[in-house]
Amino acid sequence: MAQWMKLAKEAVVAWSDDYAPSMGAAISYYTLFSLAPLLVLVIAVAGLAFGAEAVRGQISAQLSALMGPETAEAIEGMVASATVSGSGIWATIASVAVLLVGATTVFSELQSALDRIWHVPEARKPSGIWGLLRARLFSLGLILGLAFLLMVSLAVSAGLAAFGSYVGSLMPGQELLLQVLNTGVALAVTAVLFAMIFKLMPTAKVAWRDVWVGAAVTALLFEVGKLLIGLYLGKSALANSFAGAGALVVLLAWVYYAAQIFLLGAEFTKVYAHAHGSARGQTAATPVQLTAADARKPAEPGAQAPAPQAAVSHWTAHASRELLPKLALLGGLVLLRIVVESRAKRERRLVRKAKS
Repeated sequence: MAQWMKLAKEAVVAWSDDYAPSMGAAISYYTLFSLAPLLVLVIAVAGLAFGAEAVRGQISAQLSALMGPETAEAIEGMVASATVSGSGIWATIASVAVLLVGATTVFSELQSALDRIWHVPEARKPSGIWGLLRARLFSLGLILGLAFLLMVSLAVSAGLAAFGSYVGSLMPGQELLLQVLNTGVALAVTAVLFAMIFKLMPTAKVAWRDVWVGAAVTALLFEVGKLLIGLYLGKSALANSFAGAGALVVLLAWVYYAAQIFLLGAEFTKVYAHAHGSARGQTAATPVQLTAADARKPAEPGAQAPAPQAAVSHWTAHASRELLPKLALLGGLVLLRIVVESRAKRERRLVRKAKS
């Protein structure tokens, strides 16, 4: 028990040192724009086996239980707006392309966060057109895996429902057993999803034995955390504080706190790997940072100045990973303000029309 407490403490320290709150904010922002196209693809794939309406109903029920009916209704509206409905072949192709790019964006941000947690050197990170395509293909594969897990969950839930009806006719009062089985299935599906992300997304090579331990711990944290998040959002009246944008704020808050649980689980996976797993005995890599004092130091005799190409390459990598996301965040906030203001104006017009 003492070893697990020590690992948990080290994971929390690493979570703070790697600026996880800032990474969680970026993940929640990108999730806001990726959620609708992601759900469209998942519904389309899983709907091939169970029907789109059944899958949509299952997702709606899960969202209502997690975030409340108002937020679930807002997400359903986003999904309906993102559904491909092109009138021609080129319009359909363009819609599908935008859908794929939008759905895979959040996974690219997850990869960046995991690379930062594992302290992957800049030279090893994917770059260029091929690196971008590779990341998108991996993201698409994870989406298909998510759809497959949803199908498995639906099939198991249907089987448990049939089993419950059969057992209930023989031995009444077995609701607790079925609830425990449902919770176990949900926990297993969540652990498999986290294992896929921890193994496939980071550029660093992570052993499966480390992944499964970290995924199991993260799944437990997620099951407990989503209950606490639901209690907080239910008691804080957060949605009422933002009027028309309340559902959107609840969605952002829920994803942000869930992202913190995910990042803490990733940090635990890394700490466990270096303490008891495949990387035992190896010194954990730390990012090399150039301080202001180092920059003012004179160059040593005989030292060569960095090549201009290397400096340009470093600046380009810095811009693509630091500046562009910040510009995208600023643009998204401006767009969000425009949407909220236009919705408020529309509501005021409707109120004035109703009064007149």
